[in-house]
Amino acid sequence: MSILQEFKEFAIKGNAIDMAVGIIVGAAFGKTISSLVADIFMPPLGVLIGGMDFKKLAFTIKEAAEDAPAVTLNYGSFIQSVVDFTIIAFVIFMVIKLINRLKKPEIVAVETAPEQSKEELLLTEIRDLLKEKKN
Repeated sequence: MSILQEFKEFAIKGNAIDMAVGIIVGAAFGKTISSLVADIFMPPLGVLIGGMDFKKLAFTIKEAAEDAPAVTLNYGSFIQSVVDFTIIAFVIFMVIKLINRLKKPEIVAVETAPEQSKEELLLTEIRDLLKEKKN
């Protein structure tokens, strides 16, 4: 089998196509959630904490020299990323919870033992009688 034939079989498989669709939808969903965090949740949060912008928080390790820019530890960007992650994780949790609620409940089939034939019933009775005689 040639490499092209193997690749064609791989690319046409449903799993590869489903994965590609999932990645594309996931990327679009990620942009939507990022916009939700940056444009909807962060402005009111900024007002609540007195207009503070987390991204501007930094600790200067070395001041700027003639040609070199200042060396800073930008811990505010990290705080912003943690806040973004927390909000994104919560929103995804709520979306998954909603999707699970909208799904139809699965009907679980209860397995029942097949009915025994007449011969099996008779053999079972004989076995039980023989056990009783031994005891």
